Amino acid sequence: MSSVGIDAVPGPGRSAGLLDKERTIAGVGFNRWLVPPAALAIHLCIGMAYGFSVFWLPLSKALGIKEAVKCGPEIGFFQELFVSTCDWKVSTLGWMYTLFFVFLGCSAALWGGWLERSGPRKAGVVSALCWCGGMLISALGIHLHQFWLMILGSGVIGGIGLGLGYISPVSTLIKWFPDKRGMATGMAIMGFGGGAMIGSPLAAELMKTFATATDVGVTQTFIVMALVYFVFMIGGAFGYRVPPTGWKPAGWTAPAAQASNAMITQRHVHVKKVWGIPQFWLVWIVLCMNVSAGIGVIGMASPMLQEVFGGSLIGLSGDGAKFGALDKAQLAKIAAVAAGFTALLSLFNIGGRFFWASLSDKLGRKMTYVVFFVLGGLMYASIPSSAAAGSKLAFVGAVCVILSMYGGGFATVPAYLADLFGTQMVGAIHGRLLTAWATAGILGPVVVNYMRDYQLELGLPREQVYNQTMYILVGMLVVGLIANLMIKPVADKHFMTEAELAEEKRLAHERAAAAEVGSGSGASGKTSSAVVVLAWAAVGIPLAWGVYKTLINVGKFFN
Repeated sequence: MSSVGIDAVPGPGRSAGLLDKERTIAGVGFNRWLVPPAALAIHLCIGMAYGFSVFWLPLSKALGIKEAVKCGPEIGFFQELFVSTCDWKVSTLGWMYTLFFVFLGCSAALWGGWLERSGPRKAGVVSALCWCGGMLISALGIHLHQFWLMILGSGVIGGIGLGLGYISPVSTLIKWFPDKRGMATGMAIMGFGGGAMIGSPLAAELMKTFATATDVGVTQTFIVMALVYFVFMIGGAFGYRVPPTGWKPAGWTAPAAQASNAMITQRHVHVKKVWGIPQFWLVWIVLCMNVSAGIGVIGMASPMLQEVFGGSLIGLSGDGAKFGALDKAQLAKIAAVAAGFTALLSLFNIGGRFFWASLSDKLGRKMTYVVFFVLGGLMYASIPSSAAAGSKLAFVGAVCVILSMYGGGFATVPAYLADLFGTQMVGAIHGRLLTAWATAGILGPVVVNYMRDYQLELGLPREQVYNQTMYILVGMLVVGLIANLMIKPVADKHFMTEAELAEEKRLAHERAAAAEVGSGSGASGKTSSAVVVLAWAAVGIPLAWGVYKTLINVGKFFN
């Protein structure tokens, strides 16, 4: 292994700061299996963004406690930002969810290049300060009943923390696991999907603990969760290590360039060039179509199950089992069943992230997406017929497979980018690609919701209003399949020259060995097995608790 040049080493009298990338270079004997739990520690915390809806109902009664103090008709959305005499509507609170993913995509795209040069530790610390600090600002907003503070705190500042935290481990994991790129990124991004499984029941328990006759307990819950998340996220950030330049696993050699693996390059593209490369936009379309279709199903999974199967979910039959014929008590029962169904989908969403991303190491990324689009298309197309036949098993099975591939698409795409564009700036390129997620977050729900309303206006029975929507989603997958089949290896002209790569490595503060920045950097000596076990336990125990809580809800569905 060779150094990247004398300019890369700190000059006389200059030592690397605690958060600088130089201080994170791993020493000889460092165990790479310590990096995934560090990534999980951050992703499990920021993944609570998926579970923020647990706060909406309590916050919609923050003043009234038992019943919401409704705002007058003269109070519009902008007035709600500042009003302190009436409760917020759930629809207003829902804008927080939209802002999360808009700012996630924007911040990842804007600061991905900075992250590559500054390293994952500094990005992880900034993410912790933004995400947890944003929650504390939101807690103040709840206390003062000022919604603009919640928008600023969790929506804007927290959203920036989401973006930086989400992409912080991508490049590092891919460099530590060149032999298992899909599996490595799948483990981390699985954590983002699993964050709500831990955070939602934790928030529910805390709100129950802090609630009083005059307080719904959300302010205190935000404060406690912000402090707990900060500890985990800082621990994850300081657990990050980057491999020395040229490092590779013992006994592993990079596959030689040949037709069978032409999609995997050994060269590197600069993030500034990706906007002008056709393959980037084709992968952008691939992710956007896969996520649009999946988000569409996630958003309507619970009402779709209830409206399609109605009273048959609780053993009723005949015309009295149709959704429109059910009374309030029966609707409450099928809503509980649907909640269990939603919990089941969350397990498939999370499991799919690890399963499909790991499988992509064997199948190849392009073929994995072919499976997503072909198998997914068949699953979407089967839903109207299984609904018409009243086959709950076929319906639920199809939706579960769809959700596994939705999660799998997120987890597989970083490895796809590394294959096509190289590993040097894959985190920054992934950040720019996440604009596809922000687009899909608007496209999918809009298509599904408007089509549902349109079908209802035409007078179609509720059990049939989703049929046309499913075929539209199949069309989206066809577009994604065509884009995926068009992806070919990147042309030579787009890759960095040796001189450009050396300069980028200098700017990224890369080192051939931790010793180049003096004592205190990296990790010296062989990593103890006990340390690895403790690191995995720190993230594995909370995740297991979240799975346990989710399985309790899943039981409601099967009962």
